[in-house]
Amino acid sequence: MKLIWTRVPKGKSRRKKQSGGWNGKRLKRGAYLLAVSVLALLVGTQLWGIGESVVTIVAYHPQNWGLSFGAEGEKPRGNAEAEFLAQYNSYYVAPTDEKVIYLTFDAGYENGNTEKILDALKKHNAPATFFLVGHYIESSPDLVKRMVAEGHIVGNHTMHHPNMSKIGEMEKFKKEITDLEALYQECTGQEMKKFYRPPEGKFSESNLKQAQQLGYTTCFWSLAYADWYEEKQPTPEEAYAKLLPRIHPGAIVLLHSTSSTNAEIMDDLLTKWEEMGYTFGSLEDLNK
Repeated sequence: MKLIWTRVPKGKSRRKKQSGGWNGKRLKRGAYLLAVSVLALLVGTQLWGIGESVVTIVAYHPQNWGLSFGAEGEKPRGNAEAEFLAQYNSYYVAPTDEKVIYLTFDAGYENGNTEKILDALKKHNAPATFFLVGHYIESSPDLVKRMVAEGHIVGNHTMHHPNMSKIGEMEKFKKEITDLEALYQECTGQEMKKFYRPPEGKFSESNLKQAQQLGYTTCFWSLAYADWYEEKQPTPEEAYAKLLPRIHPGAIVLLHSTSSTNAEIMDDLLTKWEEMGYTFGSLEDLNK
């Protein structure tokens, strides 16, 4: 027997295709496979090869990116395994044991903190990736050009910062990506490098496939802290308490360039990481 389950977006039918006759043993096996399929669907995984049967699961349900941390200096666990993400050219941590940090900044708007962050990056010769939305490029073109001139990557954070996990249609997904590409090219005269970060970390397996089909590497993160509330910024001590003990080899660090705390501590933070033996790499190294 061959049982194929496919979960599709709302509004479309769900089909179950089967071949071969049913007998007692096959009925029991089919019931077992169905139970396994439902369990696997809930965790968004794929199961292949159980006995003579094959179960294929394509999960489209939304997920929020999350992490769980273990001992100090160890890589955290994501709510999707690195091996699962890798099949879609996606990462949340670099596959290395070397003390390399990949700095990334999400930026939905400009509030006066990015210049100081860029100054610190330049001082330490630290490459970074700035994931920008359309409003940022439209309102702060000079900063975008400075990012590029100083060797940083400008990544795709979508045109309008929607919940992409709710977008199942390829054309709608593609428009959010390609509209930002066009705006970036108009601003800089260059093609956008194909690194994508889902807004708010909301994604589905369908989204990972869509981004891959558009030639993108999807970048989650393995270290972040609550730095995005402009009116409720953490103190430098609170930031260090999160960012120093949790740093780890291959870390993809998510920070927000709107954070006044990040602007204040960036030079010192980079120095502290360097004193711990870390260097800074570019996301482009992930695809080499």
